[in-house]
Amino acid sequence: MAAQETVQVNLPGGRLSDALIALAEQTGASIGTSDTGLAAIRTSPLRGRMTLRAALDRLLAGTGYRYGFAGPRIVRITRAPRPARAARRRPPPSAIPLPALPPPSPPEPDIVITASKRGIALDRFGGTAHAVDLDEGNAGRFGARGTDAILERLPMLASTSLGPGRDKIYIRGLADSSFNGPSQSIVGQYLGEARLIFNAPDPNINLYDMNRVEVLEGPQDTLYGSGSLGGILRLIPNAPDPSGHAASAATGLLVTQGGGWGNDLAAMVNVPLARDRIGLRLVGYGSNDAGYIDDLQRSLRDVNRTRTYGGRARLLWEAGDAWRIEVGALAQTIVGRDGQYALRDAPPLTRWTNFAQPYNNDYTMGELTVRKRWNRTELISAIGFVNHSLENRFDATGFPGTTGPQVYDETVGITLVSNETRLSRPDRDGLGWLIGWSLLLSENRISRDLGPPGAQVAITGIRNETGEAALFGQYGLRLTSRLNLTLGGRLTFASLTGAPIDDPDDEGEASRMDVWAAPMGEMTWRAGPRLTVYARYQEGFRAGGLALSPTGAPSAAQRFLSDNLGSFDIGLRYGRRGVDRFSLAAAASYATWKNIQADLVDASGLLYTTNIGNGSILSLELDLTWRVTPSLSLEMAGFLNDSELSAPAGEAIDDDDSPDLPNIARAGARVAARYRTQLTSTASLTIDGSARYVGRSRLVAVGPADFNQGGFVNGRIGARIDFGGVGMTLDVDNVGDVRGNRFSFGNPFTLAQGNQITPLRPRTFRIGLDVRY
Repeated sequence: MAAQETVQVNLPGGRLSDALIALAEQTGASIGTSDTGLAAIRTSPLRGRMTLRAALDRLLAGTGYRYGFAGPRIVRITRAPRPARAARRRPPPSAIPLPALPPPSPPEPDIVITASKRGIALDRFGGTAHAVDLDEGNAGRFGARGTDAILERLPMLASTSLGPGRDKIYIRGLADSSFNGPSQSIVGQYLGEARLIFNAPDPNINLYDMNRVEVLEGPQDTLYGSGSLGGILRLIPNAPDPSGHAASAATGLLVTQGGGWGNDLAAMVNVPLARDRIGLRLVGYGSNDAGYIDDLQRSLRDVNRTRTYGGRARLLWEAGDAWRIEVGALAQTIVGRDGQYALRDAPPLTRWTNFAQPYNNDYTMGELTVRKRWNRTELISAIGFVNHSLENRFDATGFPGTTGPQVYDETVGITLVSNETRLSRPDRDGLGWLIGWSLLLSENRISRDLGPPGAQVAITGIRNETGEAALFGQYGLRLTSRLNLTLGGRLTFASLTGAPIDDPDDEGEASRMDVWAAPMGEMTWRAGPRLTVYARYQEGFRAGGLALSPTGAPSAAQRFLSDNLGSFDIGLRYGRRGVDRFSLAAAASYATWKNIQADLVDASGLLYTTNIGNGSILSLELDLTWRVTPSLSLEMAGFLNDSELSAPAGEAIDDDDSPDLPNIARAGARVAARYRTQLTSTASLTIDGSARYVGRSRLVAVGPADFNQGGFVNGRIGARIDFGGVGMTLDVDNVGDVRGNRFSFGNPFTLAQGNQITPLRPRTFRIGLDVRY
């Protein structure tokens, strides 16, 4: 290849000698050296579209080596000579020393969407994708906020607001319901290669020491299987570095106006156990979110405090011969002291309840990932083990057929074992082929107790087991020099078993087998050097199961059917975000959704699951960035949605025709600005701010609890001074102290009264400090 021709580069971190060999294979160049010292130097992963010169510049920067071209395709690596020491000269007495200007930064490589499983550059990806990079400074500022930090950046993401660890996430207008039941999650969530959830709410993992968050808009069933109708949210942790020690820490002090004080603390340590072969990375964190809601009946202030603590461990073994083994573990606990809701007819930020309504979310996970490379061919096999426990308590006073104070306790136990093994061989443009299989076994057990405090009795619960085995593959080919076609599909076999528990009239197990195919096809056209146009079609499915029936039904449990969705997308991207001065992405999609599964609350306040009918979603998105000057950049993103429940099932609908799907606003937007300036040769100042508009949506699509929410603007502003190894931050959230309603739900047993709201956290200040070694 010519030195200035751009190609797709995909180099894993490791020894510099191995990286140069892989670079030669991927570019077709001859890269030679006789220096054995290259094997002792570690490099970070390098991915993106770039020239051979740019790749060599990045690989050799700071290593003490240099390169030279002996021909268009011949490169020689040699040790750089040490610079001669210049004689020390004192400046004239009248001279004022000026800070040295920092060297110009090398061009940023293209953003590579690793969630595509083929390492495709964003500007060539045939779908809608988003990447949120988290450097050490931002991870320290926003890591404790977990998923909320991602939602703030990407307006096309939405969630419920029952409380951290109890929320459901939605992408681009695909939402089934506002409540948590046995139906499968609509957005797939992953940590690296391992699956985080199957039929559980968002675990709200702390983002400290995460490298990046990637979001693929759905459906994504061909690559990720059932439970990805809405798309994929993938957390990518920083990998251990076996080449040297490193450590970092971040802490913050928060105060909420009219509420309490909070704090957060996180730390990371990286230890090479065997130099250049085995590395261990440990992360620990804890945070306390201040309460801001008062309970007037119990005369308590700031009752909705939340505490989170946990940690991650990751071991990397470079086993030689291009084998790479990673072992990871995660444990996190979220403790909510009380519910997050207030009442419309009470003074601001207050409510009346008989009891505290606490909740716990205990999440543990283990994972093993094995990788092997042969030139451009890569084998990846990942196994994940999850044990997830959720406990909720609600004030059920007034439950039909009871007298006096009543308490409702719900315990959900989830176990998940998953494996995916795949083999891929992308070409220089990220095309090529991919083939693999996946196995999954999940058990979800819901137990319920109801009665006077301290004397509750068990009422009917439910147990569901799901087993899945799937084969999947994709193949991309180049039709012309500018036109690419990718075809793929997934064949899934699912076994579903369910049974009531604690039911005196136990009807025994119900089981079924499902087989379905999820085809996909996408076409990308490189219309110009910076312009890509794409079209994509994909289908997705969710398995059915057994669920609790609404109160008064003839049976304690009832089946709900599998649902399926087909989506057609078209879009374009101009420029590369973070590389070009101006970039733009626009997309339109239309989806049809059959037999929509939904978790609902009946008139007594108990949860049940059913199919509510068919629906359709039309969505438009726009995302643009503009680097006004080298120091100032602007961002704007927004969406328009038109969703409807077009063919209601049975008697599920009893109000207007074709209502909107729940929790998805018809419009939303975000604008942001960032200014960065170099104060001295070692210190920089960054000022950033954003405003996000959350449009109005409805709590449910069907039933009597048809309440509105949203319709507010939330702004934040912050500043960070970086002194190299030390950073200081000041952030203000909800700058305007807006009293918006995020979510019209907090307690299912008083939901029908229609006066529940979940207010925005009032204006909150955070002062932070982060250090790196």
